[in-house]
Order: sequence, then C-alpha cells, then structure tokens
Amino acid sequence: MAVDVLIPTLGESITEAVIVRWAKSDGDAVATDDLLLELETEKANVEIRAEQAGVLQLVRREGETVQVGDVVARITESDGRAAKKSSAAVAAPTNAPASQAAPAASPAAAPSTAPLSPAVARLVREHDIDPATVPASGPKGRLTKGDVLAHLEKPAPVPASTNATGTPATRPASPKDGEEIVAMTPLRRRIADRLVHAQHTAAILTTFNEIDMSGVLALRARYKERFQQRHGVGLGFMSFFARACITALHDVPAVNAEIRGTDVVYKQYVNLGVAVGSERGLVVPVVHHAELRTFAELEKEIERLAGLARTSKLSIDDLSGGTFTISNGGVYGSLMSTPILNPPQSGILGMHKIEKRPVVIDDQIAIRPMMYVALSYDHRLVDGEQAVTFLVRVKERIEDPSRLLLEV
Repeated sequence: MAVDVLIPTLGESITEAVIVRWAKSDGDAVATDDLLLELETEKANVEIRAEQAGVLQLVRREGETVQVGDVVARITESDGRAAKKSSAAVAAPTNAPASQAAPAASPAAAPSTAPLSPAVARLVREHDIDPATVPASGPKGRLTKGDVLAHLEKPAPVPASTNATGTPATRPASPKDGEEIVAMTPLRRRIADRLVHAQHTAAILTTFNEIDMSGVLALRARYKERFQQRHGVGLGFMSFFARACITALHDVPAVNAEIRGTDVVYKQYVNLGVAVGSERGLVVPVVHHAELRTFAELEKEIERLAGLARTSKLSIDDLSGGTFTISNGGVYGSLMSTPILNPPQSGILGMHKIEKRPVVIDDQIAIRPMMYVALSYDHRLVDGEQAVTFLVRVKERIEDPSRLLLEV
C-alpha cells in the first residue's frame, strides 16, 4: 500500500511553497517521523516528515514550486527488506565486456500538452509564453509553476557578435564586468510582492514624535541585573514599547483593527508582531495575546522568537495572526524612517536610534537621550487625530514608565 506525501496547509493566505531540500533520496527506506523534505514559504521554512515507514518514491524535485495539496512523493510499505539500491547494483560490473553499451541517458522533460492550472495559465499569459516551448516536469507531463519560473530565469539567447569581417566572434556573452547576477529567493520575491501590495491597497500615512528615554534608561540601569537574575532574560527596550503600545491600543482601538471586505474588525486582543532581521530577510514573528503577558514574559517570548528567526526555525503559527507590529530600526543605527504596513494590519510603530540631543526643559537647554518614533497607519481606517493620539500615549508612558506598571 502506498501513501501520498502531500503539501499540508501552510498557514493563512499561504498557498504555495518551494522545495528547498530533500532530506531523503528516491528509493530510500524511511521510518515513521523521518524528515523527508524542507519547504520554504513566504514566511518560514516548513519540515515535512514521514507518516509511515516504507520506501520513498519522489514525485517532485528540489527547486520546484508546489501548491497546498500537491503530491510530492509516495511511500510504499515494505517488509523491512527494501532499501535504496546500492551503487554496485546500478553500476556496470568491473569485469563487463568493453563493448557493453552504457545505459541511455534520461531524456529531457518534454513540452507539456496537459491542461494548465490557473496559476500556470496566469503566468504564461502575463509573460506571453508559448507553453509548448517550456519543458514540463509534473506528473503526466503537466506543466508546473516551477517549470515556468525556471524558464523565465533562463537568459534570453543573445545573437553572436561579429568581427570586422563578419565572422562570429568567439567570446561568449557574459554579464558586465563587476556585476553578479543572483536569482531572488522565494522569500525575497514574496516580501517584494507584499510591500508593493501594501502600497497599492492601503492609504499609508506616517506621523512622528520624539521620546525622552531618560526614565526608561534609569529604570533599566537600576533593575537590569536583578531582572536578569530573577527571570533569566535581559531587560530590553522592546518590552517597554510593547507594554506602551498595548495600553495605547486599548485607548485607540482603531489602530488594532483591520478592514475585512466592507467591515471593520476591532480586535479585543493584541497579537504583537516584532520585526526581526535574519539571513533570509526580514521576518515578523508574533507574540500572541501580548496583552496578557508580563514584562518578563514579553522579553522571554521575544527572545525565543528572535532566536528561531535567526536559525530559520519559525513555525507558521509563530508568523501568523499579527494585529499590530513594532519594528526597531535603531539596532541598525537608523535615526528616522517611515515603516510600511504589514497587511491586513492598520498600524506599525517604528523605533529608532537613541541619540543625545539638546532639548528645552522648563525654558532651559538640557542634553537628553532622545528617540524619534514613527507610526505608519492606514488612513482608510485610522484618522489623523487617532494616529497622533496613539503616538502621544506611547510617548507619555515611555517618558514616565511608572504609568506602565500602574496601567494609567
């Protein structure tokens, strides 16, 4: 009996993924729960494991784009004697006659004649491609989205240049000196798509303020060692801003809402997205029900998610369901920026570098550690007054952190 290995549901709004690695090869014997393959989605890497023991038969290749529900392999039950063919079994014997013919090379994938899926048909139409010119690798000669994308990534043929006599030059075409051409990763392509989508579908506006960080810095300096000893995690700035945003969202619920069709959905909870830089690009893991967490719980969860992000171990759940996001460009030295929304959210707070600046306090010039903060918001849902009020509430609570503890 054979069991199909299917692409599972990958999370909200995610319909496709790329096979980035097969952990097993065609013909391998696998045990239940063995790692079979690794997928890359627009949000995270996903591992798929064997549901039963048997012999693995691959249907799809590394690098292919697959859809939710696609069959990528089959596992055939065995009695334990089946295993991957050894190299000796497939290689010609060393004492074989010299005249013995070598096995014929596998033919290249033939152009597809099977009906196109909606996604493939859209790609073919958008790029004006003749499907008959694209080698198909899918089951029963079906053209896959990965086949079309691979075809698009191939450089167009360049006519051979000629010398003065009209004879074709021998130097092959090559990229310009000093250039390197690297294909965009699926994650980077999806990030680009989402950013453009956000700008095209939301009325994004940004408002700014500045915060005197003296109070938070003094509080951290006084209690950071005891906090570390007591809770086993450092006391960073993010928990202060997280708590300040949570209480400000309570005051201005529109910033924690979303537009869904013709309705406005107001959230009674805060699933806080925290932007984290990783080798694969910027990801935004989510602290679920952040409104129920203490300072220490916020710090621990943010640290846990950041660690998973940097090792590409975030799950789909870790990246789903955010209602509001905080992005800290200050860790890279940014003084000011206009963060872009993470749809369908209606607000994102940008933190920035703390820098000592002269400010006027009680008609006197003083040096204070100041931070610019920015709130980008969807003006379709959030009015300017609401956005400014939200940012002022954050400022008030950061400048007087005792208000965070008293929840006033």
